[in-house]
Amino acid sequence: MSTNAIFLTETQLADRQQRSIKTLQADRMKGGGIPFVKLGRTVRYRLSDIEAWEEDHLVRSTSEVK
Repeated sequence: MSTNAIFLTETQLADRQQRSIKTLQADRMKGGGIPFVKLGRTVRYRLSDIEAWEEDHLVRSTSEVK
């Protein structure tokens, strides 16, 4: 992990993606969501992982399924 990595809280990520915190928490429980770092009871998301996940979920039409 890079020492210069930028990390976002789940609140910051929820605001960025217009998703609820509960949705992010559910994604963490079932897996397959954005990778995260757990530091004690604190959850953080690395910006580079967020950007990679968002890139992987780009679609060009509503008929595309991810």
